Amino acid sequence: MMDVTDVQPETKAQFEAEEEIVKERDERLPSTVDRGNGRPFKRGKIAVLWFVSCSFLSLGLCFILIRSTGWPLYLFLIYLAYMFLFQEFQFTGGMPMTFIRTAFIWRWFCEYFPIEVVKTADLDPKENYLFGYHPHGIIGMGAFGTFATECTTFPKLFPGIKPRLLTLDVNFRIPFYSFYLALLGLCSAGKRSCLHILTKLGPGNSIVLVLGGAKESLDAHPGIFDLTIKHRKGFVKVALRAGAHLVPCFGFGENEIYDQVENPRGSSLRKWQNWAQKILGFALPLVKGEGFFIKYGLLPYPKPIRVVIGRPIPVPKTDEEKITQALIDEYHEKYLKGLVEIYNNNKMVYALHRRKSLEFF
Repeated sequence: MMDVTDVQPETKAQFEAEEEIVKERDERLPSTVDRGNGRPFKRGKIAVLWFVSCSFLSLGLCFILIRSTGWPLYLFLIYLAYMFLFQEFQFTGGMPMTFIRTAFIWRWFCEYFPIEVVKTADLDPKENYLFGYHPHGIIGMGAFGTFATECTTFPKLFPGIKPRLLTLDVNFRIPFYSFYLALLGLCSAGKRSCLHILTKLGPGNSIVLVLGGAKESLDAHPGIFDLTIKHRKGFVKVALRAGAHLVPCFGFGENEIYDQVENPRGSSLRKWQNWAQKILGFALPLVKGEGFFIKYGLLPYPKPIRVVIGRPIPVPKTDEEKITQALIDEYHEKYLKGLVEIYNNNKMVYALHRRKSLEFF
């Protein structure tokens, strides 16, 4: 199996030399953070604030309705019964609406960083694909902008490819928020949903998994590329069952948009965060970002995110009883090699601020 030695070796002296290149470049170019005086930056802040607050607004509306009386309360209770007993759209491809995915708010969102899609190979619209997005970052802004909206160049670069970004099923148990996600094409990350999209909805329909998950968000530090992927192989089995081609994707800049309190593996803080994640089901990174009215806050910094779409890895459709661990390991290794190829080919362009080499955990 592949290990980190497959990544091109880098030295401290090389990092320092590249840092000098970055300083010289930044002296010639205006800083992205200095865009605060521009209109695109201000409206972008509104869009990002909307993105990070939607689930909380939904919960606030629920609190108001549950304390109401009469018909508002009765209708809300009926809706809750439907959501918990009968709601299925998160497993059957969602309800993506083009006018929602192209809304002006998402154009502002993608302009804020901005998010740029980089193509390395064609994708045949007659095939189905399983995209893996890395790194997770704190929230996965690059994944959302690229695959849950149609406000980047992705639809033009890959015509006929219809991606569904997948997320935790618990998000579809938040009243009203679940409909909002479904209209953007988001679906549950469970196996049932994955296989339905890849095998029942026709050619071009594809899924996007942020494979590092919540655990990887704890490694989301600027200049760091620590990916939680070494032992995550379930996605390969899904690809084999569906005959979906694997496509590694790398979001350069995803880890740059927040500062996180240092939490090295083995530290007391990291142990507490790991414990909290097991209990809550989601991670609790301690972060600092851009403020809305003040200098610092919890919004991401406006720094570019370049999403490099790697070369597809053909995967044969295989009956479940014929899928062996050796076969899973074979395609998992090919996938890791695809990630390493993207990193090696683009680090000198999009990752000049890196503090260490790519590493798999």
